[in-house]
Amino acid sequence: MESFDQKKHWENIYQTKSLKDVSWFQPTPETSLSFFKALKVPTAAKIIDIGGGDSFLAEHLLDLGYTNISVLDISESAIERAKQRLGPRSEKIKWIVADASAFKPTEKYDFWHDRAAFHFLTTESQRANYINTARNNINPNGILVIGTFSEQGPKKCSGIDIKQYSEASIEEAFKPFFEKINSFTIDHKTPFDTIQNFTFCSFRKA
Repeated sequence: MESFDQKKHWENIYQTKSLKDVSWFQPTPETSLSFFKALKVPTAAKIIDIGGGDSFLAEHLLDLGYTNISVLDISESAIERAKQRLGPRSEKIKWIVADASAFKPTEKYDFWHDRAAFHFLTTESQRANYINTARNNINPNGILVIGTFSEQGPKKCSGIDIKQYSEASIEEAFKPFFEKINSFTIDHKTPFDTIQNFTFCSFRKA
C-alpha cells in the first residue's frame, strides 16, 4: 500500500485552490494578533509562524513594526503565493519550506506561533519531535502559542485526519517544558459559512 505523501497533498491544495477556497482563510487573524498585544511582544522579538503558508499573519506583523519574522510551511507553493502577494515586502521575511515535525531550526525564537499545524501530527513520534524542537529552540521565557481543532471541532481538514485537543490535553502535551499562560476555545467562521471550534493555548518556556 502506497504511503501518504503529505507534502504532495499540500502542494496540490495550494496549486489548485484559491485563497478564499480554503477553510483556514482569515484576512485578519485577530485571535493570533491578540497574543502579541496581550503579552506585549517587543517588535524586535524573533518570531516564527509554523504552518504559516500564505496566511496573513506575517504581513499584519510587518504592519505593526515587527522586524524579525520567519514563516515555515511544508508547501513551497503556499510560500510562493505569500511572496507574490507581499511583493518587495516579502524580502523582510525569512521563508522556510519544511515539515513541522522534522524542522531543524538554525536559530532560536522568542515567539513560536502555530495555528492549525500541530493538530496534523497524528503519531507519537511526530508530536515528540515537534515538542522537542520547540523546547530546544525557544529562548528562555519565550512564548509558545498553539491553536488546534477542539474536541467540538472537525475531525478532518482537507481530507486528512487530525488530532483534536482540549485545553487540558494541550497543556499536558507541552508540560513540564512550558508553563501555561492562558487557554480558551473560540469559533472560526470559514469562507463557506461553517463554524470550526478551536482550542488556543499560550505558554511560557519554563
